[in-house]
Amino acid sequence: MDERTTHGAAPIPLLTAGAGDAGRFAAVDLPRILVGRGTALPRVLAVVLENLALQALSGADVAAEMAAVRDWTAASPEIAVPLSAARVMLPDSSGLPALMDLAAARDALVAKGRDPRGVEPAVPVTLVVDHSLIVDVAARPDAREHNIAQEYRRNRERYAFFKWAEQAFDRLSVVPPGSGIIHQVHLESIARVVAPVALPAGGEVLASEFVLGCDSHTTMVGGIGMLAWGVGGIDGESAALGLPYFVRIPRVVGVRLTGALPAGSTTTDLVLTITERLRQVGVVGAFVEFTGPGAASLSVPDRATIANMAPEYGATAAFFPIDARTVEYLAQSGRTADHVAVIEAYARATGLWSSAGDPEPEYSETVDVDLGAIVPSVAGPKRPQDRIPLDEVANRFRTALTAPVGPQGFGLAPEALEGSADVALGEGRATLHHGSLLIAAITSCTNTSNPSVMLAAGLLARNAVARGLRVPAHVKTSLAPGSRLVEDYLTDAGLMDPLGVLGFQIVGFGCTTCSGKSGPLAPGVSEAVAGADLVCAAVLSGNRNFEGRIHKSARASYLASPPLVVAYALAGRVDVDLATEPLGTDAEGRPVMLADIWPANEEVAALERQSQRPERFVKSYATLFDGAELWRSLESPAGPTFAWDAASTYIRRPPFIELSDGALADVIEEARALVVAGDSLTTDFVTPSGEILPETQAGQYLIDQGVAPRDFNAVTQRRGNHEFMARVTFANQRMKNQLVPGVEGGVTRLAPGGEVLTIHDAAEALRREGRPAIVLAGKDYGMGSSRDWAAKGPKLLGVKVILAESFERIHRANLIGMGILPLVFMPGESVASLGLTGFETFRFAGLDAATRTGSPVDVEAVAADGGRTVFRARLDVAGHHERGLLREGGIFAAILQSALAADGARTGVAR
Repeated sequence: MDERTTHGAAPIPLLTAGAGDAGRFAAVDLPRILVGRGTALPRVLAVVLENLALQALSGADVAAEMAAVRDWTAASPEIAVPLSAARVMLPDSSGLPALMDLAAARDALVAKGRDPRGVEPAVPVTLVVDHSLIVDVAARPDAREHNIAQEYRRNRERYAFFKWAEQAFDRLSVVPPGSGIIHQVHLESIARVVAPVALPAGGEVLASEFVLGCDSHTTMVGGIGMLAWGVGGIDGESAALGLPYFVRIPRVVGVRLTGALPAGSTTTDLVLTITERLRQVGVVGAFVEFTGPGAASLSVPDRATIANMAPEYGATAAFFPIDARTVEYLAQSGRTADHVAVIEAYARATGLWSSAGDPEPEYSETVDVDLGAIVPSVAGPKRPQDRIPLDEVANRFRTALTAPVGPQGFGLAPEALEGSADVALGEGRATLHHGSLLIAAITSCTNTSNPSVMLAAGLLARNAVARGLRVPAHVKTSLAPGSRLVEDYLTDAGLMDPLGVLGFQIVGFGCTTCSGKSGPLAPGVSEAVAGADLVCAAVLSGNRNFEGRIHKSARASYLASPPLVVAYALAGRVDVDLATEPLGTDAEGRPVMLADIWPANEEVAALERQSQRPERFVKSYATLFDGAELWRSLESPAGPTFAWDAASTYIRRPPFIELSDGALADVIEEARALVVAGDSLTTDFVTPSGEILPETQAGQYLIDQGVAPRDFNAVTQRRGNHEFMARVTFANQRMKNQLVPGVEGGVTRLAPGGEVLTIHDAAEALRREGRPAIVLAGKDYGMGSSRDWAAKGPKLLGVKVILAESFERIHRANLIGMGILPLVFMPGESVASLGLTGFETFRFAGLDAATRTGSPVDVEAVAADGGRTVFRARLDVAGHHERGLLREGGIFAAILQSALAADGARTGVAR
């Protein structure tokens, strides 16, 4: 036993253990710290406790937080703890603005006569260029080459910036385009699970990696026993610089899995069921730990699929403890034998190992899920939590057509149900109806990381081709795997050819349809759909299907397993009962049912065993950081600071350090609402991620800058231009602002019956009047992607307060990082219950006390006729760190102060 003192707090006990030939190691002695507990601590909290102990060993005063976690019970109140990240993962979509902010912070240091290298990541940062691929062309052999060429043509400036950043920041590594999707690459190669941590007093200890990623689905590595989740770029850049990251833990929910999946059901069906169930239970912000014999029986790819979807069920973390299946996968995926041995020895010594017969930990609540009851399902038409059993999809779609506009309704009049449109497609024609399928995409890290469902899709395609089935011409098919490994094993199994026959050729390796980069449909299709006001559909194997996200012409979008994506592509419509209606007819005119071509579980399992070999993983990932010739030949600037080009429409120096408002005022008055929203306003609505339309204000801005519509690229790729992003904020084509009822899009009014303005123009009008802007909303404000621009955009529009019934975790933290106050109505109150119209003038008082003591904020809303509504709201913050950020004006002020302090300590210059 060893103990290290911690500046007056109780010593942290250390243990030593061995891993055979891999040698001995030291680690935090968690079993000793936990001596005396009456029940087992959830292992996810044990990892949190270890992280706090490591901070204590470095001199941090976290004794109170350690005690709160150590003594946690189901009856414990919410706790807020600081965590120290071991690594930060960045996709290029949010990594670009994050790195641009760091570059701007270096400029600020230079302006103060300091060394720009004072802004430098304190922990390793990996950026994966995976969110820039658009499906420009599909269903042809050269699709991949064409799409990659277009990707480089559009993104040359962005990619040059990434190459500059990699040489400018010592701890930044860049995975070039064409390598896969960040979370799948993380799971299959980059994640270490356990890594050494250097101690200030000398020596090192082994500890669990805690990773923050600037994408919601960073939770995926919870499938291999890692604590990780998504944050916005704002939190990501501060964590990279070594600033503490605070998280609230309101509950720890155990999900007890039992039984086994029946034949015909897939892991995708399971995860859609879990998403539906946990949304019903309500796990927003909670830590979720999976337990039970069903969890122990699942493979790591199955576990990773479930963990990946944590943002869809609202959890902060989704965690499967380390066990025999974990180390089996790590060995299978090419990790070295020594490293795998160390992980097992470490997990067993620290009590983080899970075995059959272990006492079940105490949880805030336990949710039981019987795998044997899982049935084939999809989710939609607008949200991932709205699961539909496969045999109910057709009827539910027809009901949704005339249901009131909402998550499960399109509000069509009965007389519109017979609408149709004829369109020429090559040498033929097609008649489109409500329910016609426009897009069938096998895409996303969620399911392309799982060989069982990918092989099932290939086998279904093989069987369909053998029966003579083909995909109708009006369906755009694509395959965008999350890693190069997928192509390798599908090819080896002889399944790429039949997938190609059905149009599922590989269009590239990256995040495509799932994030709105579906690309254009066949000529005339979008125009025909719009002209007839049809509700057409997309089916994808992704994790997000929010309204307006996938494609402007696909008003209904459904999440489904890869084999079901193939099945719906063959049917050509979603209003089909796949249990009772044929997918088509064979050469003899006989109907072909889905059950006729569905692959046997035994064949899928046999192929999976053959395909997942260590040498395949090692070969696939040997050149992960090399990049293709297009990357290697790309010219980029050098030096510690970036040379900004004022004429660039992609990369503009961000203004957020200058926009840091400084000390928070105690009162905000004369505020007006830009937006009044209902429940579940997603970050896609605040900042869309897909196509840029020429007729929008953002499109017109680009045209005014000399950019032709063919060169618009996607919104995601324009996040380096704050002028553009200000104009796209709240401008989703399906945005519904209650200040302009019955109208969709990014518009608002500042007075009842007043002129309809774009939200950007209205914000400018309020700015000229010196009035702060606010947003009023319902429940779950900011659900969806961990998109820092959904907070940065409102900041640019002058938004000071967002008053909602509740917030999703990541977005709430992003708002705080930008210095925007997240206020929640008191229980039982809302915009409707208080009789607010949104046209009032608002005053918020007591803000300083709210950030210091948590006292309520006094709100007064004055209508145009002088009527007053007075109520109270609560500041939604996690602990003293977030309160301090709000008082200081947000994270950028903190980043600059931290960099100045570090430089001053190094040079002896006072801040």
